[in-house]
Amino acid sequence: MDALLDLLNSRPRVDGEEQDALGAPAEGRRWAREHGGEGSLAELALLREARDVLQAVVRGESSPAALGPLLEGVHRTPEATPDGLRWTLRTPPHARLAVETVLAWADTEKQLPGRLRPCANDECRLFLLDRSRANRARWCSMAVCGNREKARRHYERNR
Repeated sequence: MDALLDLLNSRPRVDGEEQDALGAPAEGRRWAREHGGEGSLAELALLREARDVLQAVVRGESSPAALGPLLEGVHRTPEATPDGLRWTLRTPPHARLAVETVLAWADTEKQLPGRLRPCANDECRLFLLDRSRANRARWCSMAVCGNREKARRHYERNR
């Protein structure tokens, strides 16, 4: 789940400028390796594509069916072990990390439906996973986005 949120949040807006952790090859390689990938150019291209499609799906701009092309040729193979059943993911090496993030999204939607969402601050491009009991978290950070939004609403009310 951490890699999923990290991928979704890998293109934030900082001081009005878009940053991209996967944009430059050196930064992208570092990001991929930190998340268990190999850092190849093919892997980075697929991670960017997966990020864009996942962001659109989480925002409700695209159907989950849009994730289908990212899963072509992917197989899970069961293996009986002394500890129980284990599933092995079979995918091209450059696609493994992108596929794992798509599968993490699917698991999140199954286990925590509706809790992965974009920040409610229109100027923010980050996503959050609401783990609160009430399922009412709206901002990626209460200290930053939440405080700004509340201050903005207070200012508008007092005008």
